Amino acid sequence: MRIVVVGGVAGGMSCAARARRLDEQAEIIVLERGEYVSFANCGLPYHVGGEVPRSASLLVQTPKTLRESLDLDVRVRHDVIGLDAAGRTVTVRTPEGEERIAYDRLVLSPGAKAFVPPMPGIDSPRAHTLRTVDDAVALRAMVDQGARRAVVLGGGFIGLEAAESLAVRGLEVSVVELAPHILSPLEQESAAIIADELRRAGVHIHEGVAAERVEPGADHDVVVLADGTTIDADLIVLSVGVRPDTAVFEAAGVTCERGAIVTDEHGRTNLPDVWAVGDAVLSTDAVTGARRPVALAGPASRAGRAVADDILAPERARPIPTAVGTAIVRVGSQAAGMTGANRRALDAAGIAYHTIHLHPSSHVSWFPGAEEVHLIVHFAQDDGRILGAQAVGRDGADKRVDVLATAIRAGLGIADLIDLDLAYAPPFGAAKDPITMAGMMGENVLDGTLRLWYAQDLDRVLAEALVLDVRREDEWVTGHVPGALHIPHTELRGRLDEVRAAAAGRPVRVLCESGVRSYIAHRVLDQAGFDSASLSGGMITLRLVLGERADDLLVTGADAGERASQPVA
Repeated sequence: MRIVVVGGVAGGMSCAARARRLDEQAEIIVLERGEYVSFANCGLPYHVGGEVPRSASLLVQTPKTLRESLDLDVRVRHDVIGLDAAGRTVTVRTPEGEERIAYDRLVLSPGAKAFVPPMPGIDSPRAHTLRTVDDAVALRAMVDQGARRAVVLGGGFIGLEAAESLAVRGLEVSVVELAPHILSPLEQESAAIIADELRRAGVHIHEGVAAERVEPGADHDVVVLADGTTIDADLIVLSVGVRPDTAVFEAAGVTCERGAIVTDEHGRTNLPDVWAVGDAVLSTDAVTGARRPVALAGPASRAGRAVADDILAPERARPIPTAVGTAIVRVGSQAAGMTGANRRALDAAGIAYHTIHLHPSSHVSWFPGAEEVHLIVHFAQDDGRILGAQAVGRDGADKRVDVLATAIRAGLGIADLIDLDLAYAPPFGAAKDPITMAGMMGENVLDGTLRLWYAQDLDRVLAEALVLDVRREDEWVTGHVPGALHIPHTELRGRLDEVRAAAAGRPVRVLCESGVRSYIAHRVLDQAGFDSASLSGGMITLRLVLGERADDLLVTGADAGERASQPVA
């Protein structure tokens, strides 16, 4: 049997390697249009910044090592330009000319290509994508040759990793993101933490604005934004997304949807004996059911393995799982991880959900090195099924996202998190881990023990309710909501009459720094007959949501001290 794999890297090479392990007799040919068949895409920005000094370190395997270890016939600089499904051949452009290669089984892993926005001047030699090893080498060379100002178009994962790496090299870096905030899959309050980290590193961020054109110059280019801002650039990184690279195969009759190849649960296309894997394939979201490509190495690698099973051992081949979309990025000293659906995706799918915010320590607070983990979890209103989660922090964000990704895959409910038996020792966690705390908080929301209000609703709350701030005096003076009543939670039981008078029949909306003390206060108020709710995530989340508006809205300093003990209606 001859198996031809079009495209290497995660999906294609995983399929080829698994196929060899299942069948020593099969002839396995891998056709790769580029120079490198197996390299670490995710490491490219770190080579630009020098954290991975040698480009050779990015090469996971070479045609020679693959021939020696797995007896694979890997042919680089072989670009597949045609497919004849009836004749079972592919047409390939090689350094020696065109040739036809026959197949018994064909696996398509063409991946995705970087999207280059159609704007004037974008063909400047100073503008580069960051998708291949050659791209990374070219950008690294520009930095080594004296580039000092960089503009990164796109605030996604690769864009921010590139921005961080260039800033580490000492460049003045600007990031331009069309969406309202960088890392658009993250919730606004999560992305704000990463934006602050970038700013601390000296990176300039332009959010909610498009790059309109590039004006090439003799010594440098100028990037002009839609709001009139101009940014000088010695190099420009194009990181505004990718598109499935499927035109050749769609023209040959492979069914595609919005450019992505449609497959069944085993990776089979509509054509006989043709499978597809990787970034170019349409995937179904495990939470919302939305159909979209998922450009992540982990799912591509697992899909390649599953396709090889379906080709050579179909009786035991497992279906390719639907996508959960777990991902993580490091920016400075912060890590931001996500899994499952965000608010935007849940709203678009019409799924009713609750959201909780927590800011616990990565491990017990009394042990040195504890850091805040900013955790967001979405779960279904009806049955509590976990729908999505995000974690941001200097320590421990990755393992919390991984636990929650596992919980989503297993179909666990929010209350099931309480019962997870997680590792604990003071340097690593707590007896009540952040995951456990999320489960307890979520169960309280589901059974009505806890009622929440959200920072996004602040304007409406200020118009309709009494805000009760139950933090300490020293916290209150650092900034509080105008018109709020200040009563520390330890004094609340003896001052309920003050709350009743100030509320004058209105609902009471409680807040503290992170949401723990306001929950205690809420339970006191609820059992005293008040219409009460606790701010999810407290002032930490409120400040992240308000962003620059916080400085204008919140009352601080001497004025805050004067009003600290005065009930304000």
